Amino acid sequence: MIKGLKICGISDPKTLNYILNHPYPPKFIGFITNYKKSKRFVEFKKLKDLIMVDKKQSNFVSVLVNPTDEILEKIKDLNFDYYQLYDVDPNRTKVIKNKYKIKIISALTVSNKEDVNKYKSYSEISDIILFDSKGYHKSESFDHDLLDWVPNTLNKMIAGNIQIDDIPNFKNKDFHIDLSGSVENNEGNKDLNKIDKLLNLVAKT
Repeated sequence: MIKGLKICGISDPKTLNYILNHPYPPKFIGFITNYKKSKRFVEFKKLKDLIMVDKKQSNFVSVLVNPTDEILEKIKDLNFDYYQLYDVDPNRTKVIKNKYKIKIISALTVSNKEDVNKYKSYSEISDIILFDSKGYHKSESFDHDLLDWVPNTLNKMIAGNIQIDDIPNFKNKDFHIDLSGSVENNEGNKDLNKIDKLLNLVAKT
């Protein structure tokens, strides 16, 4: 059974409002906070206004790539439940978690078994381990079979170019599922019809 769904890369109020008020809202909603190379990046002032809403049943996730102390201080009072950290070693992850009293999703980018094995260094620190592709914002894939040996006891999330029609394949897996590009149109904007299809499909899976 799918543990939960994350829709990532939300950057406008219309889409956010639609998701929050959907009959089957996702467990997590992600916002690109400091990675300016991503087309889904949200500037601080816009981000602050965007997430100043009633989250209802969803958790807000700040997606951060190797964040500086400056950006962490800047966002510390924003309406986030989790920090999703890329390129942050276990020691710094622990410091961030303890200092800001925030739940942590540690993102590991995967291309081989050795990359997967890095979860062991984070399992006692992080609340969720995210296994993603090396592409970051590019919605690239990786071989999900590499995760077959990861213990079921680990609270894990999976990303990497997962398509809406792939969802039924995860019904017997104990993953949180993270999607972004697959719910966008050809212009790279979030597509409400695709989001609706995804949320309804997950609810029935």
